[in-house]
Amino acid sequence: MRSHLLNDATAESYRRSVTEGVERVAEKLATTRRPFTGVTPAALAPTIDAVDLDKPLGDTSAALDELESVYLRDAVYFHHPRYLGHLNCPVVIPAVLGEAVLSAVNSSLDTWDQSAGGTLIERKLIDWTTGRIGFGPSADGVFTSGGSQSNLQALLLAREEAKTTDLSKLRVFSSDCSHFSVQKSAGLLGLGPDAVISIPVDRNKRMQSVVLAAELEACRAEGLVPMAIVATAGTTDFGSIDPLPEIAALADEYGAWMHVDAAYGCGLLASLTRRHLLDGIERADSVTVDYHKSFFQPVSSSAVLVRDGATLRHATYHADYLNPRRTVAEQIPNQVDKSLQTTRRFDALKLWMTLRVMGADGVGELFDEVCDLAGAGFDLLAADPRYDVVVEPQLSTLVYRYIPETVTSPAEIDRANLYARKALFASGEAVVAGTKVDGRQYLKFTLLNPETTVADIAAVLDLIAGHAEQYLGETLVHA
Repeated sequence: MRSHLLNDATAESYRRSVTEGVERVAEKLATTRRPFTGVTPAALAPTIDAVDLDKPLGDTSAALDELESVYLRDAVYFHHPRYLGHLNCPVVIPAVLGEAVLSAVNSSLDTWDQSAGGTLIERKLIDWTTGRIGFGPSADGVFTSGGSQSNLQALLLAREEAKTTDLSKLRVFSSDCSHFSVQKSAGLLGLGPDAVISIPVDRNKRMQSVVLAAELEACRAEGLVPMAIVATAGTTDFGSIDPLPEIAALADEYGAWMHVDAAYGCGLLASLTRRHLLDGIERADSVTVDYHKSFFQPVSSSAVLVRDGATLRHATYHADYLNPRRTVAEQIPNQVDKSLQTTRRFDALKLWMTLRVMGADGVGELFDEVCDLAGAGFDLLAADPRYDVVVEPQLSTLVYRYIPETVTSPAEIDRANLYARKALFASGEAVVAGTKVDGRQYLKFTLLNPETTVADIAAVLDLIAGHAEQYLGETLVHA
């Protein structure tokens, strides 16, 4: 079995195996004609259940043959131009190359003596990102597994920086459209169920700063402590960006930690035309970025950044076997001192390779393309009498609803939209997401693929209308 260990003696076997795997995936990417096969859990489960993990195949080619039937054949392919579902982007080749390198070398980014150059590369990328945000020389940060972890760590820092140790008095303010990880983080941090105060949004789905001001004042009048304000730069459902300068001013006035969840909108940091949409982000105390959303990176690639690096001490614990206290005085750069994780992948390498091959402008051009596409898609939807579109996008998301020509009940329209989404997914011809707006069922395009065209959007809208009309027709017959 030692023949399967990656080392100097097996380098040639490694080359052959990885090459064969890459060739299989390349063939799949080149020949996939739909984003999904439409397979159901019930249909696929028996194939996977039949695999006996205690009886290895002993051969790479045989394992790859099997992988075709248990995974590759029915995977949801984000690179396809008619994958319009969740916040999943197609990935750039330099990042995939970085993924191959980091997996093989397998550095762990917790301590210097496990990662060396990897530690310095990650720190360089953190400095680069904080510079793009507009933070000063005291800024710092660390890579994380994703936006939820980044938000959790930011709110942990906010809790520790708050002006009370009475957790029952702490309050977090976020908009109705903020990510659910804000509520989850509050629970994990030991705050009460009423700790998160939801602020209504305006017609463009942006936090109403006037209401925020009133809630902050009420909080202070009741003797409560405004622990944090979470502004969203790119809401999951609408891509809306909260009024960052106004929120920053209120955070200063009330002594609240300002966190900006830019997991989605961080692509604007590289944009050649839309960077101004993030004006005010430089006044935040912490920022979440997800490179695996709008920098076209493979999952996972995220970071939490802070304006004052000293606040990261709240995540620091010393273990004699790993990062003893003496290493601080010796100025040994151990990233575990900043992280909620211990063992941690060298995900930063993917972004490093992307910037060294494509450059930030190349990434920004791709993100600008999908934002432009969303604008064209909005015009298409607004002119189509079959659809109601909610808001004009700031980023690359469109939320809309099929409306039949003949008047029917809102509940029936809900069911028609839900049916259309499921039927489209089952067909495998396209993938769209769904959400609710004011309690009603809507559909959603999340446009993160520059290869998607307006013609693709129009074709998918026709497919959705066809499925919805089929549902309504069958319902009428049954009635």
